[in-house]
Amino acid sequence: MIKRCNVCLIFIYLISLSARGQIKGVVTDESNNAPIEYATIILKKGGEILDGTISKPDGSFLFLVIPKSTFSIEVSFLGYQTKETEGFKIQKDNLFDLGTIGLQPSQNLLDEVVLQTNTAAIRNKIDRQVYSASEFSTARGGTGIDLIRNLPSVSINGMGEISVRGSSGFVVLLNNKPIQSDIQNLLSQIPANSVKNIEIITSPSAQFDAEGKAGIINILTLKNALQGDYFHVNTLLGAPSVERYENEENVQRYGADITYNTVREKWNFSSGFSFQRNDISGRREGDVYTIIGNKYTRFPSDGERSFDEINYSGRLTADYQFSKKDQFSLGVFAGKRTKERTADILYYANNGISKETDYQLQYFNENLRIRKSDFVIASFDYDHRFENSAQLHTSFLYEYTLLGGPTTNRNLMHPDHSIVYQDEYNTNDNPLFGLRINIDYEFQPISIGTLKIGYQLRNLDHKGDFVYERKNNNTQLFELVPEFSSEVNLKRSIHATYLQYNGQFEKWDFAAGLRLENMERNLSLKDKTGQVNEDYSLGFTKFFPSASINYQFKDRASVGLAYSKRIERTTTFKMNPFPEREHSETLEQGDPNLQPEMIDQVELKFQFKTKKRNLYNTALYLRNIDNLINRVNTVYNDTILNRIYSNVGKAKVLGREVSAEYSFGKRLKILFSSNSSYFFIKGSFDNIEVDKKGYVSNYNLNSTYRFSDRSFAQFNFNYLSRRLTAQGEDSQFYSPNLTLSNRFWNDQLTATLQWKNIDMGLMNTNEQRITTQREGAFYTTTNYVYEVDVILLSLSYNFNNRKNTAKFIDSEFGKKEF
Repeated sequence: MIKRCNVCLIFIYLISLSARGQIKGVVTDESNNAPIEYATIILKKGGEILDGTISKPDGSFLFLVIPKSTFSIEVSFLGYQTKETEGFKIQKDNLFDLGTIGLQPSQNLLDEVVLQTNTAAIRNKIDRQVYSASEFSTARGGTGIDLIRNLPSVSINGMGEISVRGSSGFVVLLNNKPIQSDIQNLLSQIPANSVKNIEIITSPSAQFDAEGKAGIINILTLKNALQGDYFHVNTLLGAPSVERYENEENVQRYGADITYNTVREKWNFSSGFSFQRNDISGRREGDVYTIIGNKYTRFPSDGERSFDEINYSGRLTADYQFSKKDQFSLGVFAGKRTKERTADILYYANNGISKETDYQLQYFNENLRIRKSDFVIASFDYDHRFENSAQLHTSFLYEYTLLGGPTTNRNLMHPDHSIVYQDEYNTNDNPLFGLRINIDYEFQPISIGTLKIGYQLRNLDHKGDFVYERKNNNTQLFELVPEFSSEVNLKRSIHATYLQYNGQFEKWDFAAGLRLENMERNLSLKDKTGQVNEDYSLGFTKFFPSASINYQFKDRASVGLAYSKRIERTTTFKMNPFPEREHSETLEQGDPNLQPEMIDQVELKFQFKTKKRNLYNTALYLRNIDNLINRVNTVYNDTILNRIYSNVGKAKVLGREVSAEYSFGKRLKILFSSNSSYFFIKGSFDNIEVDKKGYVSNYNLNSTYRFSDRSFAQFNFNYLSRRLTAQGEDSQFYSPNLTLSNRFWNDQLTATLQWKNIDMGLMNTNEQRITTQREGAFYTTTNYVYEVDVILLSLSYNFNNRKNTAKFIDSEFGKKEF
């Protein structure tokens, strides 16, 4: 089969060498020579429209045409005056270079650009939606998490877990480079000020990794612009907490990020440093009971649950234009992250009842979990453009990440905390080595489309050393607990090839691709006593097809249909069968035989734009999932529940997504989005049938009112509805936020005042109740209450009032495991 694919690829490439004329050029802003992306280019012959395309991020475009004809080009873009070239003739094998086509900004736009803010928050492409980060001012001074929570497909619950269309299985790209590490860790490392656009790709093509059942989030940082120097400083300072929840320590919130970028004729050099301290106060209240035989045990609880988080990192990139056809790029990213979770909980009125015993006990659980991540990532890219405008892209990325951190768990008498019932300590070191190699070749064998072929290699080597110790109350020495101690080593390699075709003909856009992946996974497990030494292997070779088609009705409406096959691979943590004790009442345990989830998704989407450029998008999607992975609870003993990750069966999700952008006059703009889905889960776990179905939705509202050309207010509201789970339900969760912003000193200084998680004692903002149960076995409910009415002040200063062109690399592997 692979040989046949190679023969087909060679045949297609030979066709591309056929004699054919070419037309190319670059679209720029005439006022500053900056390239214009997404400009519309129309190819005409004697007034008749033959073909059309859009400009790439560097402003370039290319047409293949039948020679010995006279053509003209029309170029247009929102906010610019349309330009049409004079007629020109193409000979056989001739490359006609139009050079730079400069568009002049519309005078009406220049007169009112600041007040009207005509930048669209949403732009649509055949396989994705593009969101402008500048539209979400509530994220200023924050991180990537503050940005994405406003996007239509995205929701974040009270535990900080991120979902796309109701699923936590999605992939994050940074500047089109995939990462495999913890998503929350990645997004918390990216300053919101450095992000230009965010793309939501719900039906990825074959050139992307097949991973991610809900699709892809692609974060694009600010890119090349003008020659010169750029220096930007952003600071953030938080006010003292309005509500402390009786936490032992006061929160601290402050940070800064600095970016320096210099662009010369052949060089683009960028460096950056960011630091952020972001503490969150909070509490949790819970109630649990277990039933073992004829014994009923109940242990309600209440206490502190807070987070102290410190992030700092440094970035360095260098792009060198060796020639007009060759460019080299080098990137280095290094940093540290520490996140401490304090859970000091009072378990009161605990009691156990059976025919033989009836007791009552209360104790204080002092629990501190520290998670650390030290990382160094390096990448090297090489790009070459051939004479026939075909392009070769190669990329190499290497990552070293050291994950780990200790957890202390002490059960103390209450109110006399000097008496220790149980003292436990566990720690782990998890070095991770990741390697990724990409080779991609793109060419245009026919005038109505381009072909892209490529090879990708991903290697992961992730080791874990887990040590769990308990203090002997007689000897006062810590002793190893073999049941919870282990050595884990995961090795995974993925080889992939793909063929992707993208075309455009008149009002039709279409794409089709086929990806072939071979995966080998080996998990080695050992305990500390030498009694357990087991290997678990999984390997397969699978095809992952994708296709999409889009039809444009005149200039303001379009309809599209897409299909893609995806896979959701699990992390090392979810495959470790040795339990890890998170806190007093909970263990977490994986399954070494976990199968990856396999997903088929079909999507029908519709877009409409009014004459006033208001935008309305809607999408209907159906997702079918095999080998669904859920976290489910079992009873470990009378006061401890065990959370286990397991394949529980199959699921279907039928959903509708809506997003709309409205402008009311020159001052008010509203961006509204919603995602509603109905799901079915059918299967079994622990010999118990799982048959669940339910409805879940989330809504995001973002409204901006401009008082003048330099000041505005922005309000946003994020809402996540009640959601049924495999064993229970999660309650609703919502968060309103308000931002006031003003620019000073020739627009070089921007001051932003943020009021996050507005509550004022009138609502239940930023809190969520999680409930699970199993009839005749257990019931648990926990209400997580996190800080409200947070006040932040951000000051941003641009020393020379130029746009940032810095673009940085990020993690490919480690952050997914954090």
